[in-house]
Amino acid sequence: METSKLKPTLVILAAGMGSRYGGLKQLDTFTPEGATIIDFSIYDALQAGFGKFVFIIRKSFEKEFKAIFDKKLEGKAEVVYVFQEIDDVPEQYQNPERTKPWGTGHALLMTKDVVKENFAIINADDFYGKEAFKVMAQELVKIDPNSYNFNMMGYLLKNTVSEHGFVSRGECEVDENGFLTEINERLHIEKVNNYLIRKDENGVFVPIDGDAVVSMNFWGFTPKCFEFGASLFEKFLEENKGNLKAEFFIPLIVSEILKSGKATVEVLKSDAKWFGVTYKEDKEIVQKEIELLQKNKSYPAKLW
Repeated sequence: METSKLKPTLVILAAGMGSRYGGLKQLDTFTPEGATIIDFSIYDALQAGFGKFVFIIRKSFEKEFKAIFDKKLEGKAEVVYVFQEIDDVPEQYQNPERTKPWGTGHALLMTKDVVKENFAIINADDFYGKEAFKVMAQELVKIDPNSYNFNMMGYLLKNTVSEHGFVSRGECEVDENGFLTEINERLHIEKVNNYLIRKDENGVFVPIDGDAVVSMNFWGFTPKCFEFGASLFEKFLEENKGNLKAEFFIPLIVSEILKSGKATVEVLKSDAKWFGVTYKEDKEIVQKEIELLQKNKSYPAKLW
């Protein structure tokens, strides 16, 4: 297998509005020194060998992002900003009433012109853990950039739910060789009396296995992934013309990749602990987890 000579790139999904959180959670701070969750992801990614960072943001908070991250990454890695705007769709699908970004799949498609090397893509508001970045980087440098060998970091559902409300997760079917065969977006999963349940397509609650492997939007791709998704997004726009909240997710593109038969998605495992913020009430939990990691010397008190 050919080894990529380029350091992998990390793409960070940070254009969301945090409606359930109540503000820009991607810039919220979680330590007395003022570190964001993105700071920890960048810190881990640099140590793991990533050489370029692509932030997908909105033009409206470009200044804030650059003020925080340009200085930290100066001399350490290349930094690129890509804008995901609501009107970045064909004219016939633009709707002045829409306030919600078009979703992670649309964001991924926005990076086509700036990502020419193997890359990972993550959520800005998820803490994935040092080990996960190390495993992902090791895999990405082994993969030929002209191949269709993709991967994702798998987590157990029970370790990723919030105590404070429902979450969305991509539920994964994995074959005996560790490759993804199917991914289903579950838009409403919650814990009730210590049981995990989800809403099915009819809005009825059904049980879901806590040991199910889920995607936390930590994907590894070669530039070949950009061959997928564009026509699917057009179809999605056509089908959701009147829906102001419809979102085009990365798992929809991954489903298309799997159906094509010419690409594979390996499910990677790591011992890293995931945690994240969906609701304002999650913040305290994340702060405590980070404090523990700093006490255990996994991270310095001051990252930069």
